[in-house]
Amino acid sequence: MTNRLDEPMEILLVEDNPGDVRLTREAFREVPTDVTLCVCTDGDDALEELRDRSTSDSIPVPDLTLLDLNLPRTNGFEFLEEIQDDPVLARIPVLVLTSSNAGDDILESYELAANAYLTKPTDPAEFSTMVEAVVDFWFRQATLPPATA
Repeated sequence: MTNRLDEPMEILLVEDNPGDVRLTREAFREVPTDVTLCVCTDGDDALEELRDRSTSDSIPVPDLTLLDLNLPRTNGFEFLEEIQDDPVLARIPVLVLTSSNAGDDILESYELAANAYLTKPTDPAEFSTMVEAVVDFWFRQATLPPATA
């Protein structure tokens, strides 16, 4: 079991709702580890950010991506399709974090290789609990492949 909570973590948040961005930032501030949250407000910007990082020697790819489905320009499903074609980007765990609990959205997300599907809690305390669970699982319990080959 690998405990990476002592290391700084980089998380890409792909979210266009400013209120949800604020809520996510606040929840990660409560986590007892060093988390840098990079925010992109649409799928195009997120893809560009990841592609730039995957070819950079100085800026690593994120450890995890939190992805809303309902985004301007490139939506969450299109984002998932795009990263599947890149061997480096396909290794980054992607957690869909959305307000939709529609069965079709859940199925399509997993068919497009999302690593998890989370429905956004509306209560800030529940949101914080969910973020703690995400950090505990993905950075304390799960063993992930290296981000680069």
